[in-house]
Formats: sequence, structure tokens, C-alpha cells
Amino acid sequence: MNRKSAEHTAEMTQFIVKEWFLAVSIGTGVLFALFGAGIFQGLDQPFWLASVLIFLFAVIMGSVLCAIRHADGLAEQLGEPYGTLVLTISITSIEVMSISTIMLEGNNNPTLVRDTLFAVIMIILGGMVGLSLLFGALRHREQSHNLQGANAYLGVIVPLAVLSMVLPNYTVTMPGPLLSDLQEIGLAVLSIGLYGVFLALQTGRHRGYFTLGEEHEAKHRHPSETKAPVRRSALLLIAYLISIVFLVHQLAVPINYTIETLAAPVALGGLVLAVLVATPEAIGAIRAARDNRLQRSVNISLGSVLSTIGLTVPTMLAVSWLTGHSLILGVENTDLVLLLLTLAVSVITFSSGRTNLLQGAAHVVLFLVFLLLIVEN
Repeated sequence: MNRKSAEHTAEMTQFIVKEWFLAVSIGTGVLFALFGAGIFQGLDQPFWLASVLIFLFAVIMGSVLCAIRHADGLAEQLGEPYGTLVLTISITSIEVMSISTIMLEGNNNPTLVRDTLFAVIMIILGGMVGLSLLFGALRHREQSHNLQGANAYLGVIVPLAVLSMVLPNYTVTMPGPLLSDLQEIGLAVLSIGLYGVFLALQTGRHRGYFTLGEEHEAKHRHPSETKAPVRRSALLLIAYLISIVFLVHQLAVPINYTIETLAAPVALGGLVLAVLVATPEAIGAIRAARDNRLQRSVNISLGSVLSTIGLTVPTMLAVSWLTGHSLILGVENTDLVLLLLTLAVSVITFSSGRTNLLQGAAHVVLFLVFLLLIVEN
């Protein structure tokens, strides 16, 4: 009995040490639920506004990292195709819930979805891919990936990105960069359908497109890591997701205040959400490239962009129909040029099956231009 009690105590201690951030996340939610009105009264003071923004952003980021960790654990335990579905749905859920919360707070911002999608694409295809290739090349000079897999990703990313974010600028049914109801329904159905075909290919008959030798990948696995039971991982994932939704609801207040009252760039809200969504995957992609696992880095990077466009766009269109909030999806002016340029450079980068330092530098430059244009367009 004493031995069982000691084992139980040790297990509980290990659990508390590993999941301590859940208490921080829940505690922050309780703090803002009880005293949020008073906390938000001082937003007219720059120091207090910055402090609230940074604090909430840090807690949400930590919660997102923990949620993705549990989603990763579930993906490993469930295997394919369920593992890929759990991981993809978890990431997309965080993005959709965050966008919906901020979109429904304050004044109607019809460009929030577009700004977030564009920011995610630029952060991943610009910053994440660029830094991954740079770190990988600095340590390993040249790296290899499966050309067929990259082509499969880009063969779906390019048409979905253009149909969702470029075509609305040129349709004549509705004035401005808008789609008609029928066109939005068609876009949603086609996006889900094409993503479903890709997922069937990735997890079925062409799984080999997305690996570069099973023995190479196996050398970098860590079988010694203890796996949590599926039920526990699922419950913890749900707990973190609920916490994230509530905290993003609180974050919407200072973000909207900054945009609406202080006349900050409207794209700021999209950039903040994109950073929250893309950072956990960026860390994994850069680590993989540094460890000479470029194939995994490519899968993470291009898979993130694909799931963002293929699942977020139709989901947000559905939210728009249900809530009556209009959406502007078409990117314009310099953003349109940068989007098309980034897609073209990505196709060139992954067209040979090998990458080097120069390609990483080109992607980083595109990301820096994106940041520059947010500040001064």
C-alpha cells in the first residue's frame, strides 16, 4: 500500500511539475473574469496598455505551446490518419477561435481574416522557411527533401491561396474585393474538398512523398519519452483550448483599443493572431532543420500554410454567414505583389529537392519586407 501511495504521489508530483502552466492559464482567466473591468480602465496610459498586452500575449502563447504539445502527443499515439487530423484540427481551432473572438469584439473588422491569413503565409513561407533553411545550411551546408512531397503541398497551396486571396479582387459580381454568396459557398466547398483529397494522399497511397527514408527519421526519435494516456492528453488539450478562447477574448480588448482609439495599423490584429498560431510550429520547423531533418521541417511549414488556407477560410466564411459579419478576403496593392512573389519564390526554392543558404536568405528578405510594409505601406 505504501509503495502504491508513493508511486501515486510521485506521479502526481510529476504531473504538477509538467503541467504547471495550466494553473497560470486558468489563474489568469479567473483574474480577468473578476477584475477585468478595472484592469481595462487604464488602457489610456501607454505603459499600462503595453503591460496588459504583453502579459496576456505571453500567457496565451504559453497556453498555445502546451496545447500543441498535447496535440502532438495525441498525433503520435493515434497514428495516421487520425494523428494528422488531431494536430491539424487543434491548430486550426486555435486560429479560428482567436479570429472569431476578436472579429466579434468591438467594431466590425471585415479584413481581420484576410490580414491574419496573409500574415500567417508571410510568417511561415517567409520567416519560418527562411530561418529553417538558414540554420540548416549554416550547420549542414546543403540539405535534401522529398521533391514529390513539396510539389504536392505547393500544388494545392498556390491555387487555394490565389482563389481565396487574389480572385476576389477581380470578380465583378460584387463591388470591391468581395465574393457573392454563391461564390463564397463554392470557395468553401472547393477548399475543403481539395484539402480532403490532399489529406487522403498524404495519409494513404502516397505517404512516401512526405518522408525521406524511414531509417533517417527513426534516428531522431526519442522513444525514451514517456507517453501520457490518450484520455489525459485529450482532456488537457481541451482544457488549454478553453483557456485560450477566454484569454483571447480578453486580449481582444487592448488590441481593438490600440487599433480603433490609437489609430494603429489595422493589420496589427492579424499579425498578433498569426504570431500566436505560427510560433509553436516555427520552433519545431527550425529545430528539425537544424538537426538535419529538413523533410520534417518542410512538412511542418508547408502543412501549416495548407491547413490555414484549406480549413480556416471555409470555417470563417461559415462564421461570417452565421454572425452577419462581412469578410474581405482579397489582398490589395503591395500585399498582393508580396503574396504572389512569395508563392513564386517558394515554388523555386523547393523545385530541386535540395536547399542552401542563399534560398534561406531570400525568404528572410521577403519576411522583412512584409514587416516593413506593416509599419509603413
